[in-house]
Amino acid sequence: MDKRTYVVTGAGSGIGAATADHLASTGARVIRSDVHDADLTAQEGREQLLSQVTAASGGRIDGLVAVAGIGAPSALTVRLNFFGTIATLEGLRPLLAASDRPRAVAVSSLSAIVAADEDLVRACLTMDEEAAAAAVTSLVESGRGHIVYPSTKLALNRWLRRAALRPEWAGAGIPLNAVAPGVVDTAAARRTFLDDPVTRERVAAAMPQPLGFPGPVAPIASLLAWTVSADNAFMTGQILYADGGAEATLLAATGG
Repeated sequence: MDKRTYVVTGAGSGIGAATADHLASTGARVIRSDVHDADLTAQEGREQLLSQVTAASGGRIDGLVAVAGIGAPSALTVRLNFFGTIATLEGLRPLLAASDRPRAVAVSSLSAIVAADEDLVRACLTMDEEAAAAAVTSLVESGRGHIVYPSTKLALNRWLRRAALRPEWAGAGIPLNAVAPGVVDTAAARRTFLDDPVTRERVAAAMPQPLGFPGPVAPIASLLAWTVSADNAFMTGQILYADGGAEATLLAATGG
């Protein structure tokens, strides 16, 4: 049985809850966090998460699964999806470094390859949170709010691929990766667009999934769990598309 200690953010529902349950089923100890425990859109909540995890873990964790995220056309989306995720990864990295087999993974999205705003991505990668929030406001006011979510995930991808190679990550023996799901059947997805036939059809056309639309949650949870398991000893800096074949379909359509 796996006696590792894991932290899962966004564990109250959807992919986060499924991943936490999957890890717990292996016999691991799982520290679950959701917005009710720590609001990662704000500095106070980010500090609260670090304090709570440090106390609950005793100062050492073996794996971190950063799932927490939202898709609203709002500045809160960039504050959570990018800045909250980075604060979680960097803040808990010292606790990972105390493990003999540390691993970390973040949740990205297939949508990052479909559309994005480079100004918003640039503001994220310069770590200017207020400029990023202002860029989101401009996008929403110009009727382009739908591009906020994928932009935050593209920024996360770019940050992660660079960070994973740094001395404090790869140099410290901590694999850092991301899993990019396609559209999966979660309560949030149903509430946001799956229950609306028109929006559902539009999203399915933009992100075609040959293995089924929407996809199941369980395989995403299983993949996330593997990336933070002791078995993943030699993969880092990767964006793993678990999307029912959507990325391959979109690349084929453009000759990629």
